[in-house]
Amino acid sequence: PIRAQGAWISDKEVESIVKFWKKQGEPIYEEAIENETISIAHEQEEDDELLPDAIRLVIENGQASISMLQRRFRIGYSRAARLIDVMEVRGIVGTHQGSKPREVLADITILEEV
Repeated sequence: PIRAQGAWISDKEVESIVKFWKKQGEPIYEEAIENETISIAHEQEEDDELLPDAIRLVIENGQASISMLQRRFRIGYSRAARLIDVMEVRGIVGTHQGSKPREVLADITILEEV
């Protein structure tokens, strides 16, 4: 048996709390923060000069994985993972599938846009 301590709250109580907060009105977002987040994400994806080569590699191989990028380009895990993330956001590769390589969704014509 596992001993766990904490306050217990029923599903009914959770639902009533959620309903209460939903009735409080629409959220007010800070536009400056939203715009900054979008621009930072865009800058990060454009920063890597290896991106066009990485896209070409995954399209030619028909699959994408972080380890493949690490081996072929002799780069670290973080950089390879960022390249894969950018390709996923752009719709070039599919989502993470455990230990399997990602599916390539784009064809070679995408390189003209990069």
